[in-house]
Amino acid sequence: MLQIWHGLTLQEKTPAKTAKELEFFYTGAMIIMEDTVNKILRQALFWLPRLMGIVFVLSISLFALDIFDLGLGFWGTILGLFMHLIPSMVLAIAVALAWRREWIGAAAFVGWAVFYLASMRGFDWTVYALIVGVPFGVGVLFLTGWTWRDQIRA
Repeated sequence: MLQIWHGLTLQEKTPAKTAKELEFFYTGAMIIMEDTVNKILRQALFWLPRLMGIVFVLSISLFALDIFDLGLGFWGTILGLFMHLIPSMVLAIAVALAWRREWIGAAAFVGWAVFYLASMRGFDWTVYALIVGVPFGVGVLFLTGWTWRDQIRA
């Protein structure tokens, strides 16, 4: 007896006896596997750009913590912290808006990557890989999700 997962239930199947039954058995197994892969791909295309966007916003927000080492006093620290967190706030708003409208996330994250690459010079390539590459990838994922939104939300 062979056991096959179908949805959330385990079904027992007897091995096929003829070539026709064998073809039907493998076709059914392929359809089950294809549905599972499609479901996983749809969920990944929906959740991955959102989660990566949140993680990226949180990680660039950590750079704002260096303001506490400058000893600027209370109001100077508050102002400096606000200034350091402007990019994080803009991208956090973009993630929130992109939750329903993926094109906003695509434009914001690709725009951030292009802006940073055009305005910041003289850093090591690893800085560009992290601060430009990651948001560009998030933007591409949002763009892919926007392009395939009908299939993802089906």
